[in-house]
Amino acid sequence: MNPFSLEYLRCVNCNNTLGIEILEQSNEIEEGFLECNNCTNRYAIISKIPIMQSNLTSYLSNRAQLGGYLMTTAKNAKMKSFVKKSLEKIKKPFSDVIPLEKRWVGTYKNSTKSKFYSYIKNTLKKLPKFDLVLEHGCSVGHVAKYLAKKHENVFGIDQSFFAIAEAKQNHFTNLDFFVANSLNHPFGKNKFGLVVGLNLLEIVEPLDFLNVISNQASDVVLMSDPYDFERGPNSVRKKVNPQSIRSEIQKRGFALASKTKKPTFLPWKLNINPRLSLHYKVDLIIAKKFLKT
Repeated sequence: MNPFSLEYLRCVNCNNTLGIEILEQSNEIEEGFLECNNCTNRYAIISKIPIMQSNLTSYLSNRAQLGGYLMTTAKNAKMKSFVKKSLEKIKKPFSDVIPLEKRWVGTYKNSTKSKFYSYIKNTLKKLPKFDLVLEHGCSVGHVAKYLAKKHENVFGIDQSFFAIAEAKQNHFTNLDFFVANSLNHPFGKNKFGLVVGLNLLEIVEPLDFLNVISNQASDVVLMSDPYDFERGPNSVRKKVNPQSIRSEIQKRGFALASKTKKPTFLPWKLNINPRLSLHYKVDLIIAKKFLKT
């Protein structure tokens, strides 16, 4: 974790400020604990990655492989004990999602040359410079790293530890990544000039997500989605479409950019393996806040 991040992080349980206990440090904080100054909830930092989950036991309950990895990777005995105790509290392990998360890491790494990302970068290039930028669902950090070249400080969050581990392979001193839930994020009431959320609405409740980013963004929101909601039992409860999401964004005090007032159809190619690719048509929305909150 980059030391500058502590100023902006908050407890995901009560939104209060955090203290830090450093166990291992080099150019970054490699291992340690973030502890809430109010409710005393603790968040582990392992391999330079803060795991900003409200309950580590709950997070690891369907990530058995990750639990074992954290145990063997942790350098300090105090951290090993913390992870072990969290694992021991798991009453009933669920199906492990880590193999799937690892496969998606590979897919996103293999798909960064998609025309979709070129279009997104060209769009971002035209926006003004901001002091703080946040990307939800940053995955391997491809877009966040581009943002860090222009903006003052950039943060990325994702639920996948191994995606964040890949994203951390960078040399930007103004960029940091966290394992976190977008609907229970670690930034409290901090405001961001630009908030980005690309292709997330099928895995995060859309209206809840809009509530989060509309409270976070002080200026611009940029988001996209292919509206691929048919995911069986994992489908979101309240689906949106190009018309309804635009209406919901406007209700929350944003004006749509003229070029995204109508639905768009950007090609997004995901390379699953050498013989299989997914081809989506993605809708891009750019909106600017016009009401003070």
